[in-house]
Amino acid sequence: MSRNGNFIDKTFSIVANILLRIIPTTSGEKEAFTYYRDGMSAQSEGNYAEALQNYYEAMRLEIDPYDRSYILYNIGLIHTSNGEHTKALEYYFRALERNPFLPQAFNNMAVICHYRGEQATRQGDSEIAESWFDQAAEYWKQAIALTPGNYIEAQNWLKITGRFE
Repeated sequence: MSRNGNFIDKTFSIVANILLRIIPTTSGEKEAFTYYRDGMSAQSEGNYAEALQNYYEAMRLEIDPYDRSYILYNIGLIHTSNGEHTKALEYYFRALERNPFLPQAFNNMAVICHYRGEQATRQGDSEIAESWFDQAAEYWKQAIALTPGNYIEAQNWLKITGRFE
């Protein structure tokens, strides 16, 4: 697994470097992409602080809203990994503001809401739990609408809980 992951990382780096050389872009765009690529590399190795530094620098340089959405999404992933769910939700929202066609952001937001619903259930607060579960359902419906063949477990959960329309 690790060897295969390293192969994929190395392949991505090689392809990214070739693209940087052959695609006509401004120096600012190239620099932003370099920071983004370095951020992805650090993130894949679990170096989240370094990844965030690179992503923030890429955000400073990148002007294209679509490209910015992926940087924001990746920042959200890091906050999710670190258990900083409120921050993660904020970055997923910001990514979706720039690119409303990111089903993975809707899915991750749903997962966080579902997790919070489960926490509320364990604490005996069924009203708060239902609110979180309803929010999770709305996000999963949006993810499924964008990619109907994906998120089968979420579709099953929506059906089982009577939230699927």
